[in-house]
Amino acid sequence: MRFLVHMVVNVPHAMPKAEWDALVATEKAYAQELQRSGHWAELWRVVGQYANYSIFDVSGNDELHDLLAKLPLFAHMTITVTPLAEHPSSI
Repeated sequence: MRFLVHMVVNVPHAMPKAEWDALVATEKAYAQELQRSGHWAELWRVVGQYANYSIFDVSGNDELHDLLAKLPLFAHMTITVTPLAEHPSSI
């Protein structure tokens, strides 16, 4: 199943910069691992925002939830998920 996922990162300004930088580095490594596995099929930055639109290709809702909940920045994100279906006019 494919899902369109919109993630907006809400930077906690009270967090020390070194701690935030370490969290972001861990997030990057995890995101790249998911991309290599094919679960995170596409990743697109939103211009001018600390946000992205992504396509996840997973077995279903539970797997997607599990992957998203393991994101190191999960506690600092607002996430919107839209399930996708094939369009009959798509070639």
